[in-house]
Amino acid sequence: MRWWDIEQVTHLEEVLFPADSPWTAAMFWSELAQGHHYVVAREGERVLGYAGLARSVDLAEVQTIGVHPSYQGRGLGRNMMDNLLEAAAGLPVMLEVRTDNTAAIALYESLGFVRLSLRRNYYQPSGADAYTMERKA
Repeated sequence: MRWWDIEQVTHLEEVLFPADSPWTAAMFWSELAQGHHYVVAREGERVLGYAGLARSVDLAEVQTIGVHPSYQGRGLGRNMMDNLLEAAAGLPVMLEVRTDNTAAIALYESLGFVRLSLRRNYYQPSGADAYTMERKA
């Protein structure tokens, strides 16, 4: 992801997560400024999906991932997750996912993630619950 992708990515955030405080342009700018690993999937100049990973010395965390509704189920999410896992370079990887997002949960489980815990009211303002998932190094 580059700075010129941020406008499209924030628009996509609003489409995908309208009830759960979509990330703002400032939040994405901050992630890029901190040097976190962000990628986009595109068709020509159009951003179809995005994903981001933050790394520390002993852990990586998927910060966000989203694919335009018209392009879901075509492997874009898997390709971006593969890129993030490669960037994690052997670290354990954590993420949170809405408990009702069965497609994402199935993707993460197929990549070796397991459910660790339930976080009640994690997503705001909707109050949706989330699973915390981990993929061992």
